[in-house]
Amino acid sequence: MSETPPAQNPLASLAPGQALNGTVTRIELFGAFVDVGAEVPGLVHISRLSARKVKRVEDVASLGQQVEVWVVTVDPNGQRLDLTMVPPLRLKWKDIQPGMQLTGKVIKLERYGAFVDIGAERAGMIHVSEMSEGYVSNPTEILHPGDEVTARVVEVDQQKRQIRLSLKQLAVEEIAGEEDEEEPEAMATSMEAAFRRAMQTPESASPDTKETPRPEGKKGRGQQEDILARTLKHRVQ
Repeated sequence: MSETPPAQNPLASLAPGQALNGTVTRIELFGAFVDVGAEVPGLVHISRLSARKVKRVEDVASLGQQVEVWVVTVDPNGQRLDLTMVPPLRLKWKDIQPGMQLTGKVIKLERYGAFVDIGAERAGMIHVSEMSEGYVSNPTEILHPGDEVTARVVEVDQQKRQIRLSLKQLAVEEIAGEEDEEEPEAMATSMEAAFRRAMQTPESASPDTKETPRPEGKKGRGQQEDILARTLKHRVQ
């Protein structure tokens, strides 16, 4: 009689929140059992099959299906493992603060704005007035369901469980940052051109533009008088 191979993921090594991949091995009215390589299959209760309400397990899971699950509770002594197919929250309310930059997916559009799944308990809302600097009459002018967006957190109301986001603020910040980067470069270019003009000497100028140096002082005036005398003598002859 062959020995049972050791578990790939022993129950004692698992912890709540841990992500695992497994195969659906059994379906019951109350949920689905998933083999994740532990000593026993884990149970995904029907209430944990999806974020939406599920009436029949077969509507979500099927035998042999490869699924990603997360550990809810684990009891190595009782040989029990509870799993969920609903991804855990990435953000807790206490972690969300005004000024944060978050990325999420547009899940719903209303006349007054768009709702974005940012991985928190509730979706964040981008009001039409926070979508663009210009006037937006309808959210569909800017966003569509399924779009992935990055927005700035404007306000967090923990009592009402509301998160207000802004696309406009982030866009203004990016434009301001680009202008700050371009200004020093333009200034450096103009200063470089002025420096080159100042450093240019008659010797470095082209033959067509080189000017004849003007005679200076008494020596210069003597040379001019000598040239004038030779010219007059030549004309008399």
